Amino acid sequence: MAENNAVLMRRELLTRLSELFYRGELENGVDRIPLELRPRSFVNVSRCCVYKDRAMLRYKIMALLGFNIRDEQDELTPLSRYVEMARRRTGLSKEPLTVVDDVCSACVRVNYVVTNMCRGCMARPCTTSCNKWAISFDNGQARIAHERCVNCGLCMKNCPFHAIVYIPVPCEESCPVGAIGKREDGTEEIDYSKCIYCGRCISSCPFGAVMEKSHLMDVFNAFGSGRRVVAMVAPAIAGQFRAPLGQILGAVKALGFTDVVEVARGADVTSTHEAEEFIHKMSQGQKFMTTSCCPSYRVAVEKHIPQLKPYVSDTLTPMQYTAQIAREMYPDAALVFIGPCLAKRQETTLDPNADLMLSFEELQAMMEGKGVDIAACEPVVVDASIDHTSRGYPVSNGVMNAVNSHVAGRVEIRPVVISGIDKAVMRDMKNLPESCTGNMVEVMACPGGCVNGCNVIANPKVARTQVIEAARPGAGAFAAAGVAAKGGNSGNSGGARQ
Repeated sequence: MAENNAVLMRRELLTRLSELFYRGELENGVDRIPLELRPRSFVNVSRCCVYKDRAMLRYKIMALLGFNIRDEQDELTPLSRYVEMARRRTGLSKEPLTVVDDVCSACVRVNYVVTNMCRGCMARPCTTSCNKWAISFDNGQARIAHERCVNCGLCMKNCPFHAIVYIPVPCEESCPVGAIGKREDGTEEIDYSKCIYCGRCISSCPFGAVMEKSHLMDVFNAFGSGRRVVAMVAPAIAGQFRAPLGQILGAVKALGFTDVVEVARGADVTSTHEAEEFIHKMSQGQKFMTTSCCPSYRVAVEKHIPQLKPYVSDTLTPMQYTAQIAREMYPDAALVFIGPCLAKRQETTLDPNADLMLSFEELQAMMEGKGVDIAACEPVVVDASIDHTSRGYPVSNGVMNAVNSHVAGRVEIRPVVISGIDKAVMRDMKNLPESCTGNMVEVMACPGGCVNGCNVIANPKVARTQVIEAARPGAGAFAAAGVAAKGGNSGNSGGARQ
């Protein structure tokens, strides 16, 4: 995710919550966070005044404590009260997002606007191109009647002075399935019957109004429950910090986890099953098969492309197989998946074996909150039995490479790789049953793969390089010893901020 002030503020709030927890001062200190971040002397407010900014921060903290903003009953309820309620919480919401209404108020309802660059020309191609008679002239300036406009864009395309501009609603523009739109009051609402949990709305909102309902408090509760708490770490973590994999896993364990299990172990199982399934389906004459490890893609098929369902692999995802393995190892433990995106949070919520999910952003905040220095942590011995291709799952073409290595030439794979789901890709995928040119299709909702998820903390290009290095044959020996593999660096608790 590209860093901007909205992203940095979310991370700052997560870090402050973590600091208070590890100091044992969460209930006493949480109400002061908005005041500390926006003192009365603060000048560069994002809203009308410092008091409005404080209110916005309060609502964002509510989301990070795991609450839906629209469920608020009393505006005077202090954040410390929400911490108490979160302490007693026993279940997780099935809806992972919430919209901060008071933050979501600045995007326009209309899309095409005439600017003061209009010269009132004689030709007036904007009017002649409009089939809805939505454009008129007043004192030599074009005006759009928005109640007639159908947002076709012909006026903009035909204006010789480029005086008509398109103003998008960023979250709506980025959503590949039209799952977010304005309510009567002008704020955005998410239609979960359409949502595929890709996280584009989170990344694209310039106000940070679309928030994930974090599991951070629930993880804190697990730490204080007396239960063992086990982390299941996605392979993409190898690209998030400038340190060897074993050292990173050691830092995760230092946060209070009983054990750390690599999700690459589950990827081994996914690769093996998917390879055998592919061979079987090809022998039965099926035209092609798609991978199944991206939950956002699977939800997209379920909700929007039912014609693709027969072609999607029935194999479980690496997280699901890892949760099965970890549940056998630790029957009574709280299993916490650590990963890069909203879709995995939703998958974790629905999985019968997994309990909670932390994003890479939340993980980094916890490290900073506790003062964990990755370079000073005792490294975890990385499982050398894991196939090196399984650590390459987070990058585009990584799943394809892993499955291909297990097919081992028994059937020819003609690959098709779809890297990122947007509106155009959704249209193309609807035609795949008729137009697919290969026999195996890898689909990742995020461009470039999981290294570009909506909750990553490192530059995706740098993360890709580090993940590929971690997936190099023989790299596990370096990682197991806690020694930097070729190209690796030791690092502290901060992400790779390039």
